[in-house]
Amino acid sequence: MTRRNSTPPLLIVMGVCGCGKSTVGSRLAQQLGVGFIDGDDLHPPSNVAKMASGTPLTDLDRWPWLREVGRTLREHTSTGLVVACSALRRSYRDAIRMHAPGAMFLHLHGDRDVIESRMDARRSHFMPSSLLTSQLDTLESLDKHEPGITIDINAPLNVVVHHALHALSERERSTCTPAQQ
Repeated sequence: MTRRNSTPPLLIVMGVCGCGKSTVGSRLAQQLGVGFIDGDDLHPPSNVAKMASGTPLTDLDRWPWLREVGRTLREHTSTGLVVACSALRRSYRDAIRMHAPGAMFLHLHGDRDVIESRMDARRSHFMPSSLLTSQLDTLESLDKHEPGITIDINAPLNVVVHHALHALSERERSTCTPAQQ
């Protein structure tokens, strides 16, 4: 993806657990020439322990983490950054954008069966597949007023990344002013 303007992207790859946020996000960051951070690494240890025990987070647990995600994005405004972060509700996305107003969301969406099978296959992640239902119940898809795009994950990784890069490029092209093109 060739950026038409000089602003590096601030991108949140969002979706439920197991949808591929970290894998797709790191590949996108590489292709875009920016850094990548897994939002899971920004959780306080108490949140990780809670999720590892199979207990869903409450909003009280999430607010400090979402502020940290937003602050981290803001710190990378000049260099660009891709962050993998569930950002399941619009209010969560709004909290991130309070700190990083230029951030855009890439929602990875897929069938429950596909996501569940991916979660069951991974061995080194703290989030058990038993929490998928709570995440799906919490998920609010992007609405037309939010800065973002939705990508179907029911394809091989390289195809998902290609579709994401194409959609990001198209979105950037449509938001550039004639002077920027």
